[in-house]
Parts: sequence; C-alpha cells; structure tokens
Amino acid sequence: MNFVQSAQKQLKRIDSSKVFQGIVIAVILLSALLIGAKTHNLSANAIAVLLVLDVAVTVFFAVEISIRYLACPDKKRFFKSGWNIFDTVIVIGSLIPSGGTGVLLARLLRVFRVLRLVSMVPELRLLINALLKAIPRMGYIALLMFVIFYIYAAIGSMVFHSINEVLWGDVSISMLTLFRVATFEDWTDVMYETMAVHPMSWIYYLTFIFLTAFIFLNMMVGTVLEVMGQEHEQFRAEQHGESGDGGEPASRAQIEKLENELAEIKALLLQKS
Repeated sequence: MNFVQSAQKQLKRIDSSKVFQGIVIAVILLSALLIGAKTHNLSANAIAVLLVLDVAVTVFFAVEISIRYLACPDKKRFFKSGWNIFDTVIVIGSLIPSGGTGVLLARLLRVFRVLRLVSMVPELRLLINALLKAIPRMGYIALLMFVIFYIYAAIGSMVFHSINEVLWGDVSISMLTLFRVATFEDWTDVMYETMAVHPMSWIYYLTFIFLTAFIFLNMMVGTVLEVMGQEHEQFRAEQHGESGDGGEPASRAQIEKLENELAEIKALLLQKS
C-alpha cells in the first residue's frame, strides 16, 4: 500500500511538473505540424518518417493520459472533469488504426488532437469556459435577432419581390439576402437596386443594419465580455485560495481590502509591542 501511494505521489509530481507540461505542449504542436505536413505531396521516405512520428506521438499521448489518470487519487473524480473526458476520447480515438473503413475517422480524430492544446493551457481553458457559459445568454439574443430577420425578410419579400426574385423571391431567400446585408457584403448594390423603384427603401436597410450590426452584435460582444470577466475573477480568486465550496469567489477588491486590514492590524501590534 505504501508503494502504491509513493508511486501515485511520484506520478502526481511528474504530472504537475512544468517541464512535463511543456513537453506535452511541444508534442501537441508537433502533432499539428504532422497533420499539416501530410496534406502536401511528399516522397515515400518522408511519408514513412511522418508515420513513425505519428505513432510516437500517439504512444506519448497514451502514456501521458495514463499518468494523469493514475496520479488522480479519486479515479471517479477524474472523469467528472469535462476536459479529462475530452482528452481521453481524443487519445483513444487516436489509437484507431489508420487503415480499413476507419481511416477517415482516424484522420479526423488525429486532427482534433490539436485541440488538446486548449486543455493544457489554463488561459485557453478560461476562454473556452467563458464562451460555453455565454452561449445560453447569447441564445436569447440570437432568438431576438431571428425574429427581426424574419420580420424584415417578410416585408422585403412582399415589397421587393417584383424587383428581383433571386434576392427577394420568398422569406427564406430574403433572410439570406438580409444576412448578406448584415455582413456588409455588397449590400449597397442591393439597396440601390430597390431604391430605383422605391426611393425611400434606404430606410428599410439602414434600420435593419442599425438593429443587427450595431445593437445586437454589441449585445453579443458585451455578453461574452461579461462572462469572461467573471471567469477571470473566479480564476484569480482560486489562485489566491479565496473561493469557498459552493460560495461565490472573492473579488480582487475584496482581497485587497483584506490585505489592507491585515496590514493595519500588523501595524497596531507593532506599535503596542
């Protein structure tokens, strides 16, 4: 039992080592380069070298995920982390042979090995977590945008149908045209074409662009920034050890306030002594 605990501590020390983590990141980058190299026309010798390197990378990833699993005291807790599950699926998928009917699946899973860089770098994990948490809020904004798109598409189809059926034939085609307008892809050509028949139609386009490109897009950006700020605050709180179980993480202002109070108490104690 002591041997098992000692081995587990040693594996945990290796897993938390910055040198080991740096090697893992370097291997992930090497894997990305191998994927890109395989898309070029190479000689038979070069392809053979790439295959050997690919096998070495696959074996390294299998060893690395095994070290992380064995270093975890609670094996069930290991799979409670979404990032651990993601890494495990990618590594197991990389073990699929490249030949036969699974060749396409094996290649696709090897491409996704590059995403392991996200799970290894805390800052990248922070960005992805913030994006995932922002998606529910962004969904309501996207729903409201769809309503606006639909209303404007229906109006455009009814008013501009006779001008250009290719762009305003029905509601679905009109929505595609409005998406083109919202992305500013030659939208003035569409506007001037309708203005030749309806001179005041510029109001239709400008109000649509104001709502979608300015208001709703900024709402999307603001939502992502808000969640990202919360994630950064929580990350800093965890680094300072101020986050409690189930409680809200302490903000930076709270941490600074506590530090100032401790400094004042220390000064008073020094004066009394």
